[in-house]
Amino acid sequence: MTATTASGNTGKKSVERRAMGVAGGAHALFDGYTDLIFVMLPIWQAEFGLNYAQVGAIRSVFSGAMAGLQIPATRLAEKTGTRAILAAAAALCGAAYFLVSASAGFFTLLAALFIGGLAASVQHPVASNLVASAYGARARAAIGTYNFAGDLGKMAIPALTSVLLVVLAWRYTLSLMGTLGILSAVLIFMFTPAVSEAHNKTETKGSKAAPRGNSGFWFLFVIGILDSATRMAFLTFLPFLLKLKGAGLPEIGFALMLVFGGGALGKLGCAFLGNRVGTIGTVVITEGFTALGIIALLPLPLWGTFALLPFIGFALNGTSSVLYGSVPDLVPAKKRPRAFGIFYTGTIGAGAVSPVLYGLVGDQFGINLTLTAVACAVLLTIPLALFLRPAFRDEHRA
Repeated sequence: MTATTASGNTGKKSVERRAMGVAGGAHALFDGYTDLIFVMLPIWQAEFGLNYAQVGAIRSVFSGAMAGLQIPATRLAEKTGTRAILAAAAALCGAAYFLVSASAGFFTLLAALFIGGLAASVQHPVASNLVASAYGARARAAIGTYNFAGDLGKMAIPALTSVLLVVLAWRYTLSLMGTLGILSAVLIFMFTPAVSEAHNKTETKGSKAAPRGNSGFWFLFVIGILDSATRMAFLTFLPFLLKLKGAGLPEIGFALMLVFGGGALGKLGCAFLGNRVGTIGTVVITEGFTALGIIALLPLPLWGTFALLPFIGFALNGTSSVLYGSVPDLVPAKKRPRAFGIFYTGTIGAGAVSPVLYGLVGDQFGINLTLTAVACAVLLTIPLALFLRPAFRDEHRA
């Protein structure tokens, strides 16, 4: 009996490790693919003669395709299986970057990135579900680790792209990035574990989260939309602010690495902060600092910008970790997959639309006023956070 239990525990740990490895690796790959676009925007602007609205459209077409298929991707995974759809998505996203490298103009570039966004739509709901199914009652902490892996990809792949751009033409560089997706697809197919229904049953029985009313979820949803819109608009136009300060491609890549590095630490640090001051307090602190940080960034010289960017990244990305982690507290366990699908759709969709809207502002008023508008918009999250008080009134009473 003891040997059987020990064997069962060993097997479960193996499934958990493989699930985290596959899900975390997929998250790093797709988040890295998504954010290397920020490095490429100034290059594409010069190559194809684009205005700021077109620059925003490039970023938005990828995120828009990714946002629109979150829920359908979950349903497709139920029919095809996690292993097959995650591997196919990685291969397709890699192939999309091969197409990007061969783009002859603005519209072919958009088409290739749209295909990449379709492929990327699979990762968030499917990989999150893989982790939740494997870890059962301990899913919430495991999903935090999974989210952290995405930030590592945001640091590594744009940084690698920036280094390669120093020695290779951008088309060759993106061909190499496409190869990474194909190789990842093979690894995903080889190592994705088959998660038994027992894990799902354990999660359902072990869940202690109770529904606290739909109103709390919808306030959290709107905060998430504003937070995501701010993050994507800031990251889209940061390279152009850096260019105005005299930065070249290596400096832009380094600056983005600083933002994403701060963001990765923010995922961990804001979890600690959330335990200390609660969800509402964390949102007020991080969103307030984000707004002040963006405003402070505008007059600084390049070296001062580098010094401030990790702290902005900490607040900019840390908020999202707290928001996603609060979803299970606001909905019943049986409704969580749908709630996560809605939340991802809204936040990623907002991140897709905001660069286009702020791009129009940029064409009319310039980068400095555009980023000022971004900073003002994020402050709207603070009064909204106060409406969450009834939903989190017992947050520290457990």
